[in-house]
Amino acid sequence: MNETRLTLPVTGMTCTNCAANIERTLNKKVPGVVSASVNFASEKLTVEYISSETSMDTIVDAVKKIGFDVIIAGENEDEENMEEIVREKEIQDQTRKFMVGVIFALPLFIISMSRDFGLISTWSHAPWMNWFFFLLATPVQFYTGLDYYIGAYRNLKNRTANMDVLIALGSSVAYFYSLAIVLLPGLSGHVYFETSAVIITLIKFGKLLEARTKGKTGGAIKKLIGLVPKTAFVIKNGNETQIAISDVQVGDIIVIRPGERIPVDGVITDGESAVDESMLTGEPIPMDKKPGDTITGGTMNGDGLLKFKATRVGKDTALSQIIRMVQEAQGSKAPIQALADKVAAIFVPVVIGIAVITFGIWWGVTGEFVPSMIRMVAVLVIACPCALGLATPTAIMAGTGKGAENGILFKRSQALENAARLDIVVMDKTGTITQGKPTVVDVIPAEDSGMTADDLLILCASLEKGSEHPIGKAIVEFAREKGRKLSDPEQFKAFSGFGVEGRINGQAYRLGKPLWFEKEPGLPKDISDGILELQSKGRTVMVLVKASQLLGIISVSDVVKPESKKAIKALQDAGLKVVMLTGDNLQAALAIGKEVNVDEVKAEVRPEEKAGEVKALQHQNTLVGMVGDGINDAPALAQADIGFAIGTGTDVAIETGDIILSGGRLTGIPKAIKISRKTIATIRQNLFFAFVYNIVLIPLAAGVLAPFDSFPQMLRELHPILAALAMAASSISVVTNSLRLYRADIKED
Repeated sequence: MNETRLTLPVTGMTCTNCAANIERTLNKKVPGVVSASVNFASEKLTVEYISSETSMDTIVDAVKKIGFDVIIAGENEDEENMEEIVREKEIQDQTRKFMVGVIFALPLFIISMSRDFGLISTWSHAPWMNWFFFLLATPVQFYTGLDYYIGAYRNLKNRTANMDVLIALGSSVAYFYSLAIVLLPGLSGHVYFETSAVIITLIKFGKLLEARTKGKTGGAIKKLIGLVPKTAFVIKNGNETQIAISDVQVGDIIVIRPGERIPVDGVITDGESAVDESMLTGEPIPMDKKPGDTITGGTMNGDGLLKFKATRVGKDTALSQIIRMVQEAQGSKAPIQALADKVAAIFVPVVIGIAVITFGIWWGVTGEFVPSMIRMVAVLVIACPCALGLATPTAIMAGTGKGAENGILFKRSQALENAARLDIVVMDKTGTITQGKPTVVDVIPAEDSGMTADDLLILCASLEKGSEHPIGKAIVEFAREKGRKLSDPEQFKAFSGFGVEGRINGQAYRLGKPLWFEKEPGLPKDISDGILELQSKGRTVMVLVKASQLLGIISVSDVVKPESKKAIKALQDAGLKVVMLTGDNLQAALAIGKEVNVDEVKAEVRPEEKAGEVKALQHQNTLVGMVGDGINDAPALAQADIGFAIGTGTDVAIETGDIILSGGRLTGIPKAIKISRKTIATIRQNLFFAFVYNIVLIPLAAGVLAPFDSFPQMLRELHPILAALAMAASSISVVTNSLRLYRADIKED
């Protein structure tokens, strides 16, 4: 089966029940849909479907039939720009409706309240005044509040109920009751046109603020998208031509001037410069780049002129993949959201039931219709399923955005949630804790050799120029980095497992393991305590000999990354146990483990055994995170509860991991856990507030405090206008709380 994944922006949703309606329709009524998930906060629909059984057009039609719209960019239109234009038009429409509400509801409220409190003369009690109130209230009811009626109709037609139903029902009760008093001479009493008008206007204001505030939770995505230049300067037929970024092809030679953003991924062919890669790695220090080095689209060129060959363009660039990964994480549902979804599914019918019961009890007890009706309206408009629906996704969006800004990519929201609960972090050694390649650590000439360390290095590197062994290459590279001039060896010969020999400037030398020389008579058997000490630190020691004379020793090791010890300490300070897992021998592993101060070392573990070691730790009722960068780490990354893949590693490791450290720095792990813990704390705060808000205020609106004279009158008889204000404030407060994550301190201690 060929499964296709699709993410589409959706418009017309007003609460989490709308999102649930779309999910239910696609999952149950459209054949071929494997799964459909809607993120109410980001207003995105993510669908996985079998392309041979259904299509995007069928899915879009199904969404439109239940009253929602889908934003689809045309052939020559940019999807992100198209969505931004549609969203902006939607906000403009909501702003117009809100302004109409203010223009009519404000004078209506002022005059009505002034009349009720006797602040204006008796003319305000004339019969024509109620008609004036009616004229002011009607545009608010049926223009400002039109969306609520349309939404309520569509939902009831689909046998569901959402926030629109509550608002339309609550405001209509007040409006049509007042209209009946105006139209029917036999009825008398107070009209409540101002109540319905102010309710709709306040809620419209709240939804408008909510829409603007929700947009800020997706700010990280907009920042990433904004990093991509619209054009690029390409060399065509020897001439420099400016073309659209969409027209850049793999293999094109592109020119980047100082201070410009790099448009696509590529390899430098000419020029040197420092490139700011902070958008990719979270690291503020620019990286020096020279011919042969790779550069990434969206990064900022420094003060050098560069020419590079495009290797990845369009949706294949690293930045496009990062954007897609963050969008998918923001669109996925965290397990912690399940409870809120279950409550939201039955929320509106339950609230309507409570409102009807409230009306019935108060009318039955007091025999007074109007106060009973007012309490019913207050219950309907104070209930807020939106706060429940926004509690989790807004925090997830902010948390994943914060991660992306720091070079930490959460592939799924479940990874963001589970990272907060980890007990153990298992780290591969080579390429994760260490640099992953050998380098020269010690150059020690023998006391009676008459040589300097520099002389010894040049001789060893010259001798190894003919070697293909990784250790030999490391010595040569180290010498070249130091700017040393090397000679070509003559009569070069390699002895597998021991070392090499050859002639440098006519003199015969041998460079190899100490064991090689111990077997020959005339050479010292106990080379020195220094060699044994270096070997105890896990270093590979090579001995240089001229004839029977020991000239010195040079040691090579896979050195620890500068940030490894700091990252491990930060994890331990956060209460996690750190285990190092490696295929190296026990002596070398213990040496590295001691240097970085891990809690436990597991050595001589074959690649196929790593996943089993992770599983064994999981059997101790612990959640285990695995950090790795190689192909041999992929099974262990998949087995772990959370796989941290070093972004500089192989594609297999990155594909398998749940959290990608695009900067390749281990300090990203404690940062990721900090972000996770702060995000989960924010979600719990949001859910607590949303549940408590509804649990406390719905009974308050129903009048549970009415019999208790010790409470203020405002709480004993909660007016629907105050209820509407509270309802609007609840959603905004949840989104605002989530936005605090962008200001959270996750810096390394």
